[in-house]
Amino acid sequence: MNDFDKIAHVISLSIAPVFLLSGVGTILSVLSGRLARIVDRARVLEGRLEADADHANAIVKELHTLERRGQLIYRAITTSTVSALMVCFVIASLFASSILHHSTRVFVTALFIVAMISSIVSLILFLREVFLAIGTFEIGLPARKRAAAA
Repeated sequence: MNDFDKIAHVISLSIAPVFLLSGVGTILSVLSGRLARIVDRARVLEGRLEADADHANAIVKELHTLERRGQLIYRAITTSTVSALMVCFVIASLFASSILHHSTRVFVTALFIVAMISSIVSLILFLREVFLAIGTFEIGLPARKRAAAA
């Protein structure tokens, strides 16, 4: 097998992790969008808190919920970033093993496992944040007025 064939083989092995890296990048984009919406909503509520003393308790409660959601998204972003880093290390290790001519099978396997675990944790945190967001979601009337109307 000549050098061209070896390089082509390594590149073909690296394609799958690159697709995974693209998927993790997409997840990071979704997570950062949700974090931006949480921050924007919190800023609006903080502005209302000073002006609307009658609803201060409800506003503070929603701010606490937004804080919890923000923490979940922050952790999800962190673990997704770790996953992306591990995938990058996998790709780099594959290339390094072809150049250095020694096996890095255990190292690459460990990095890939860490990348998958990080992705799993990130998606679980994202799901928890979505559940928290849906649990506090209201359309139209506030809960007290809705209960009184029923």
